[in-house]
Amino acid sequence: MTDNSPAADRRRWAVLAIACLAAALLSIDVTVLHLALPQLAADLGPSAAQILWIGDAYGFALAGLLITMGNVGDRIGRKRLLLIGSVAFGAASALTAYAPTPELLIAARALLGVAGATIMPSTLSIIRNVFTDPGERTAAVGVWSGMGAAGFALGPVVGGLLLDRFWWGSVFLINLPVMAVIVVTGLVVLPESRNPAPGRLDPASVLLSLAGVTSLIYAVKEAASYGPAQPGVLVAAGAGTAALVLFARRQTRLAEPLIDVRLFRRRAFSASVGANLVAIFGMSALSLLFAWYFQLVLGWSPLQAGLAGLPGGLSAAVGGALAAGLISRLGRARTVALGLASAAAAYACYSRIGLDTSYTFLLVPMVVCGMGIGLTFAVTNDTVLACVPKERAGAAAAISETFFELGGALGIAVLGSILTGSYRGALRLPGGLPEEAATAARESLPTAMRAAAALPAELGAGVVAAAREAFVGSVAVTSLSAAGMIAALAAVSLFSLRGVPGVIPEELRAGSHG
Repeated sequence: MTDNSPAADRRRWAVLAIACLAAALLSIDVTVLHLALPQLAADLGPSAAQILWIGDAYGFALAGLLITMGNVGDRIGRKRLLLIGSVAFGAASALTAYAPTPELLIAARALLGVAGATIMPSTLSIIRNVFTDPGERTAAVGVWSGMGAAGFALGPVVGGLLLDRFWWGSVFLINLPVMAVIVVTGLVVLPESRNPAPGRLDPASVLLSLAGVTSLIYAVKEAASYGPAQPGVLVAAGAGTAALVLFARRQTRLAEPLIDVRLFRRRAFSASVGANLVAIFGMSALSLLFAWYFQLVLGWSPLQAGLAGLPGGLSAAVGGALAAGLISRLGRARTVALGLASAAAAYACYSRIGLDTSYTFLLVPMVVCGMGIGLTFAVTNDTVLACVPKERAGAAAAISETFFELGGALGIAVLGSILTGSYRGALRLPGGLPEEAATAARESLPTAMRAAAALPAELGAGVVAAAREAFVGSVAVTSLSAAGMIAALAAVSLFSLRGVPGVIPEELRAGSHG
């Protein structure tokens, strides 16, 4: 029974504040690196392959260990794991900021990913255990989801402010005081919770989940960079698929599995994690496109570009906060479909941008898209938690977060491939261009801009104009592709989540494990 005393209410919302702070910081840490890379590359001199690993090491470690860490939290206590992970995240941030070589920087980023994998499922599972009233839980998950989305938009702003004044490592040092606040307040405020009968953690399942998830994400990223027919892509995709098939089979034979794969037979659960995957699928690719558009087409500074994207992140936080009220009026299926349809309409509007589109034209669809994505994440994350007993909340949260990471990688790969193909097909370079410059110009808009800077003024201006025009056309094609995929998912969600009540009864949740 929920304790509604004023002291209990204050404690619950203090717990939510800690969870939101952690979620926002982890989201900021993902996007802030993009702005720091130019300074970092000039200082440490990494190779092209090392630059890729500096960006990917964090995501690989995070995604690969989410399922394991969610289960560890269920076993040793979510508060304990969150505090341990926060201390580790602060220490890894310091190592990252002061890494003297590319190799040590890659290792430090991997450690950041390991620490991040302990924090994300812990925050969501703590919310599930503290907010026992279904209506309050839905509102709390909505605020948590919205703050995570807002963090993605805040990253470029925070990065731009720091990089204007300090060296590249400052974007990681900002983590230390925030993690100190989380640890100090968490020791006092957070309640401990765990699975009272957790069973043994199966090492083979841990290794299979790690190998399967990281291999698949690696294959997706390599396919985006070098094409899907590369031998390394096929080997990684095959190995990842085989590992996950073996993992799923093993879970059905264990008395205490790492995840209960039978959950995927539940329409509400599988539809929710699928919606999470596709929603971030479009969001991840288009956020990168607009960073390029603002800076390389409109000529804005990194800080201006970061501020330009801020309304989208803030509106996602608003959408998450509105989710609970909309669920009570429309139900889960219609609320998710409304959120996804709003995002699809916004992506369709993006297809109308040109070389001199005003920011005002972009602002309205940006806000609509943010609110729609915020609504979607809030409802789907809450539905995932509602499908499992609170003793298994960490494992369920980890599944949701793993699909989120996989969706981000797929978005960059699939929509990035559409963007690249459309850009190359539309590019019309001026005559008399050296072959080396022409090859660079065909790769992407950033490489075209760099190649143009080394050419004579008139020829370079021609390359810039041609690349910008081709890029704007490719954004239109990519935006419409994303709009179509998101609209299809909206229709699927109306069916998949149909019949799932706005408030899922406790007895249904408690029986979901069997």
